[in-house]
Amino acid sequence: MHVFVASLLLTNCNAQQSKGKSKLDEAKAAIAKSNDIYFLSFVKGDSSIFINRYAKDCCIMPPDAPAMCGEKAPLEFFKIAYQQIGLRNGKFITTAVYGDGEEFVTEEGLWQSFDAKGVLFDNGKFLVLWKKTPDGWKMFRDSFSSNRKK
Repeated sequence: MHVFVASLLLTNCNAQQSKGKSKLDEAKAAIAKSNDIYFLSFVKGDSSIFINRYAKDCCIMPPDAPAMCGEKAPLEFFKIAYQQIGLRNGKFITTAVYGDGEEFVTEEGLWQSFDAKGVLFDNGKFLVLWKKTPDGWKMFRDSFSSNRKK
């Protein structure tokens, strides 16, 4: 009888681990898809693509500036990046995703920014806390910094 119970518990534990892994895999896939179209917003000059990457209660935390929080923060940040900085394309390189895929996961990685001529003008690292919302995985906290020396 004890062998049967132990076997049942082990099977249940393995099923829970598989379930957790699949939720994390689901989150990773959603993050990769979002990252693939993030910079398309700058290529097309379409802020709606950018805004849709973020949760309504997000905070974008750029270097050397106050955090930009709330529903209007993504549009404000897009305008600055597009109009003042001249961002027209970029690339994310995800190096790790941490968490269980339930409610929040953290993405760690590197980024590159390109101007209208396709020239790399900045690069750095980032941490993004993703939140599972009724609309899917959205960026909840977005923090990044440049590798440029001042």
